[in-house]
Amino acid sequence: MSGATGSILSNFGALQALNGIAAAQSANNTYETQLSTGLSINSPADNPAGFIEAQGFTSQVNGVTQASSNANEGISLLQTAQGAVQQQLDVAQKLNSMAVQAANGTQTPQEAQSLQSVVSQLTSQITTIAQQTQFNNINLLDGTFSGVQFQIGANEGQTLSLSIGSTQANSIGMNTLSASATLYGGSAAVTKTGSAFTAGSLAINGSNGTAKVAVTASESASSIAAAVNALTNQTNVSAQATTQLALKVKGGSGSAFNFTLGNGTSASPTNTVTISATGVSGLVNAINADTAKTGITAVQQGSANSKSIVLTQSQGQNISVTGVANGSFTVGSGKGAGTYGGTTTAGTFTAATTGKTLVAQGLVSFQSDQSFSVGNATDIGLKSQSTLLSLSSINVSTTAGANSAINVIKYAIEGLNNLGGQLGASQQRLTATLNNLTTTNANLQNGLATVQDANIPAVSQQLTQSQIQAQAGVAALKSSTTLQQAFLSLLP
Repeated sequence: MSGATGSILSNFGALQALNGIAAAQSANNTYETQLSTGLSINSPADNPAGFIEAQGFTSQVNGVTQASSNANEGISLLQTAQGAVQQQLDVAQKLNSMAVQAANGTQTPQEAQSLQSVVSQLTSQITTIAQQTQFNNINLLDGTFSGVQFQIGANEGQTLSLSIGSTQANSIGMNTLSASATLYGGSAAVTKTGSAFTAGSLAINGSNGTAKVAVTASESASSIAAAVNALTNQTNVSAQATTQLALKVKGGSGSAFNFTLGNGTSASPTNTVTISATGVSGLVNAINADTAKTGITAVQQGSANSKSIVLTQSQGQNISVTGVANGSFTVGSGKGAGTYGGTTTAGTFTAATTGKTLVAQGLVSFQSDQSFSVGNATDIGLKSQSTLLSLSSINVSTTAGANSAINVIKYAIEGLNNLGGQLGASQQRLTATLNNLTTTNANLQNGLATVQDANIPAVSQQLTQSQIQAQAGVAALKSSTTLQQAFLSLLP
């Protein structure tokens, strides 16, 4: 049978009350810390696993925040480069207007020289813009900005690389292929391949990619150029064609000429017309009278005692001449002056060649705003690697120079436009990346808040509860102390 006991040495109730007060006080401290910081995890001791997770989120948030700043800096850099390129385009458009003006042929030599002086100043300005365009002391358009990396993500490898080629006047213009051998000699600038085309395949390696164009031995430069242009979107290489044939006239001014002129091949002439004329002037007039059918024009060159006619087919169609009388003309003396029935021959029309067809094939001219190469280009009389006719080299002081300048400026403008497009595409990419980073950052912040943010209403309720528990513990401690004091009254 148990009975009531009492002791003044031990006060179990007071100890229990003290433990309760200590626990309540510890809880109070925790809840007060959470309310003051707004965080449920303030140290690893609060929640070790949660603390590790929160640090991972924090690292991602910090990385994404910095990546957003990097993307904004990249956009500013691109905008700086774009603005400078637009200024260069404005100058290039002025150059184009001047070249077209100079090509009109109505300028006096003094006026043409004045135009060239202005052109030189403007091309120098394009170079100045390229050399002075900087972002944070980094040159952008002088060719040194190559392989630069933008860190646009929180993790390794989340980068964007950018290179900007040189836009100095000596670095932009028309890239073209030159002839691989001496062409027709004489007083006229004649564009004809050194010999008949070699059947095969041209491999065009341009800045956009590679494509192949088949070539037959007897086809025209025009058909090759058309095939090349059909693939320009794949290669960024275009082509033009023209055909010229220089014929030195034999005999006096009263010489009679009778032959057939046309296009096509020696085996199959097309668009043929019969030419009958007396004298060189009459011959030129007769050929030009049928230009609408043949596309061939004639001009007279040389002195009265040494006259030549130059036949031009501006579209690059073959020029065929059949049935020339013995001794009427001497064909230009360059490499491969013409083909008689498929045999490459130079010299005077003789009895052996009378009645046969001479075919002059034209020159295909390849152009691009970027460097390129053409495999097997020697099959059509050209070198394989392009060379640059730069903007800094243009000279509009002559009509011929102005004509050449128009093409060079055209491709310089095309190159600057392409660069502007590339910069714009990179800016759009960075803008899209920045938008994604903003969304990602918001989601990461939400994830971090879920892990470590304190639930203020719940913590407030828990603090109130722990404070009441502490007060109750104090009351219990007081009660247990009173009971101990009562035991003292039993002493004598």
